[in-house]
Amino acid sequence: MTELAQTPIVVAVDGPAGSGKSSVSKATARRLGWAYLDTGAAYRALSWYVVQRRLDPTDSAAVIDALPDFDYRIGTDPSGEDPANTGVFVGDHDVTDAIREPDVTAVVSAIARVPEVRAFLTQLFRDIVRRSGKPGVVVEGRDITTVVFPDAPVRILLTADESVRIARRSAELIGHSAAHVGEALLRRDAADSRVVDFMNAADGVTTVDSTDLDFDQTVDAVIQVVQKETHV
Repeated sequence: MTELAQTPIVVAVDGPAGSGKSSVSKATARRLGWAYLDTGAAYRALSWYVVQRRLDPTDSAAVIDALPDFDYRIGTDPSGEDPANTGVFVGDHDVTDAIREPDVTAVVSAIARVPEVRAFLTQLFRDIVRRSGKPGVVVEGRDITTVVFPDAPVRILLTADESVRIARRSAELIGHSAAHVGEALLRRDAADSRVVDFMNAADGVTTVDSTDLDFDQTVDAVIQVVQKETHV
């Protein structure tokens, strides 16, 4: 493995629910020809694993005991053109769709609040990035800019006004009322905010506010930050 592959440039993207972290980060990675890592998928995959093993998600000790056997793998190809490097797996199980099921979503926050879980997955994320084989990796999720990669050369807080975030999420979830989507979004932010601060940019973190930007303009804004900080 080359030295370049061992030390990729990390673009850390944080932000509240509905801010577009996943879609914008993936598009940014695709345009740069870099890898993309969705860290939230690992918390969901672990939640799926806990549900499958019929463990109590509120029993921190039981969840911690399950960590050594959590065989996790995630694809980092943002284009989706490499079948061997796409999807989310736990052991031999393709859980790409299963981790979005309601029974999994319902327990994610409880599991993510366990400090030992966060420490375990943080190390896992760093290992995935180091092995990416790409010159750079766009990493998105909670506390990415402050805990997982606090020394990343590019750290971005992607945000938007609450009403805009709710409207965007409502457009994604056909068949759900704006009121229902808004309630779920705010509930998730409230639960996650007990663990991490993703609403305020830490020192050295650049805020990209997409309230008045469309999707392509938001991606352009993120890439401008990357180019300014890394000269790529």
